[in-house]
Amino acid sequence: MKANPTPTVFLQLRSRIRLPRDQTVKLGDVAFIICDPEWEEKLCGLPLVHPKDQDGNRLLMDLIQIIPKIRQLIPEVHIEPMGNHHTLVELIGPSAKPSRFWFPVIWLLLFFGSALTIMNFHADVNMLEVHIRIVEMVTGQRDEHPYLFQIAYSLGIGFGMTVFFNHLFKKKWNEEPTPLEVEMYLYQENLDQFVVAEEYRKMRTAEMEKTMQKRKPGGKR
Repeated sequence: MKANPTPTVFLQLRSRIRLPRDQTVKLGDVAFIICDPEWEEKLCGLPLVHPKDQDGNRLLMDLIQIIPKIRQLIPEVHIEPMGNHHTLVELIGPSAKPSRFWFPVIWLLLFFGSALTIMNFHADVNMLEVHIRIVEMVTGQRDEHPYLFQIAYSLGIGFGMTVFFNHLFKKKWNEEPTPLEVEMYLYQENLDQFVVAEEYRKMRTAEMEKTMQKRKPGGKR
């Protein structure tokens, strides 16, 4: 029986993380690690890469880059990868202070833009005539200016939007995700997939350029 059996490391990469730009990316940042206690601290602190200016604001860490680093630390290690095979690292700089000028400007643009959208929709479907007809059906009298019904209808739109989006300022009615949160999640997923594909394309292009540079001195093979 062997006194020191081959160590086994179970590795599960996170899908996406955020780190300061000036911080070295370590294995413990990008992965969940299960291993012998004697190796756990060393593996979590294992440096993988230090971001450079040319890396932009996103960095892709792949198992192909990570496994050789682990083998340098533990030569005879047996690695069992699980789940994702890559991690998207978002590099963030110092947080900027919120602008007191742009907040009201953007708020006003959104407010009047939404109001004009609703008004144009009502004009397209002739909502005024619909309201007049509904009031006439209910009361039996035709009113060319059904203000009471229109006020109730306007308040109902606001209440319905609040219930639909499950959100009022910072308050949520229940724990279910709002439609906006779901759409933002899907958008982020699609964005991450695009960034990962683009990073892989850049890596393949860089490898091809290195191969071409190696072949230049020796001529064609």
